[in-house]
This record gives sequence, structure tokens and C-alpha cells, in this order.
Amino acid sequence: MYSRAYKTIVSAPPLLWVGLFLLLPYALMFAHSFWAVEDGVLVHHWNLDNYEKLLTNPLYAEVLFRTLRIAGSVMLCSLLLGYPLAYYLSFHSGGRKELLYQLVIVPLWVSYLVRGYAWKTILGSEGVLNGFLQYAHITHEPVSFLLYSPFAVILMLTHIYTPFVFLPIYASLEHIPRPLVEASHDLGANSFSTFFRVILPLSMPGLLAGATFAFVLSLGDFLAPLLVGGSSGTMIANIVQTLFGAVYDWPLGAAISVSILLLTLSLLFFTQRLEKRWSFK
Repeated sequence: MYSRAYKTIVSAPPLLWVGLFLLLPYALMFAHSFWAVEDGVLVHHWNLDNYEKLLTNPLYAEVLFRTLRIAGSVMLCSLLLGYPLAYYLSFHSGGRKELLYQLVIVPLWVSYLVRGYAWKTILGSEGVLNGFLQYAHITHEPVSFLLYSPFAVILMLTHIYTPFVFLPIYASLEHIPRPLVEASHDLGANSFSTFFRVILPLSMPGLLAGATFAFVLSLGDFLAPLLVGGSSGTMIANIVQTLFGAVYDWPLGAAISVSILLLTLSLLFFTQRLEKRWSFK
């Protein structure tokens, strides 16, 4: 329907934009990972020292495993919160569906930093939660592990990314043909069997998409550990931030970034294959 010239004119601006602001930065970061810093000067000396340091220094492995553990915990907690909520809104909310849907996505309108400082206020030694615990005589002094710990990072990230998990799950549940659910009941299946044999398999693409959102976004987050994590809640993105900032070791930071990028792309490829396998046509 359209000429080749028209297609070229229409596609050239977005392709140029993606090339300049996505592919080119990735290429520069990949090149930096093979360079070195000598006496505070970036030297274009091609080597594999940065990747060797990344593999041999136990500090980076420790932080990476902690990051994977925190990201996995956030993913699991977000699924445990997001899936039941999406299921209730899709099948049992009735006329309140639109109102409840708006209430779920309201946190997305609030700034990330505002939500972060809110959790810092809630979990602090003089915060709301510690004040309530002492007022109720549950504890006699502030609980220290609530703030500046992996627990605080998981709690904050779960609150922030649960809507991102909820949305694809809710969309997949809404696209399930209701006659299939009715047919399951007509054939004698109870609600438990209908959920696990009809609803859950058909909603699996949305569940995988939501889990991927929570894991990948948590994997690259550095503000939550900075605000509420402390030294015990440091994640790999904070190491990268320090290397590119205060330490001025861009090549090592680029090597870590490339490794995380490859890990993320592998995860996305794997979940994409799973989504195609479970997709309902």
C-alpha cells in the first residue's frame, strides 16, 4: 500500500533515534570494558583485565548473588501480592472493577523518590512503625533491622514494582474467554480445579511478563539500596554507580554493566520463549 520511499521516510527517524541513544551508548560501554585506567587517565589499551578482575574478586560475586537474591525475593513477593489482586479484580470485583483498578495504579503517579523517602520515614528508628511497636509495648526500643538492611530494600522495591506485575497479569486474566471457565464448572470441576487447570495456564504469559518486570527492574535498581539499604543492602548497580562516579574506574564499571546486560538479555530471551509456549491463541 505504501511506496518504499514513504516507508524509508517514516522509519528513518525512530531508527536514527534508537541508533544514537541506545545502540551507540551500548557500543561505547562495550568498548570501555576492554580499556584501562592508569594514573587516573583512561587508556585505550585493549585487554581482558576488567573481566578477569570481575571473575576473580569475591566482592563482586558476593554483591551479585545478593542482588539476585533480592531481585528474586522482590519478584516472588510482587507475584504473591499482584496475582491474587489481579484475579479478584478480573473475576470477583463486579461493578467496583474500574475504581479498584484506578486505586492500584495510583502509586505509579507518585515519584519514586517520594515513595522511597516515605519508606525511610516509616522504617526509621524514630519512624512510624517503630513508634507504633513501642507504643503497643511489643518492643521496648527501636528495631534496628527495619531500616538499612536487605529487608528494607525488598519491602520498598516490592511496593514500587507490584503495579508493574499486576498490570500484565490483569490483562492476561481479562483476555481469558469466560465460556471456558463456565465449561469447566459445567463439566464438574470445582473452583480449585478450574483455577489450576484453566485460569492459571491461560494467564501464564502475563504472569511470566510480570515476573520478568519485577526481576529485571529490581536487578538494575540503585536508588532503593541507596535510600534504605545501607552497607548490607548494597546491590550491583551501586557498585557500578561508584565505579563510574567516585572511583573513576569506567572500564571496570563498563565490564560489570556488560555482564549484567548479557544476563538480562538471556533472561528476557528465556521468558520470551516460555511466553510463546504458554500463549493462548
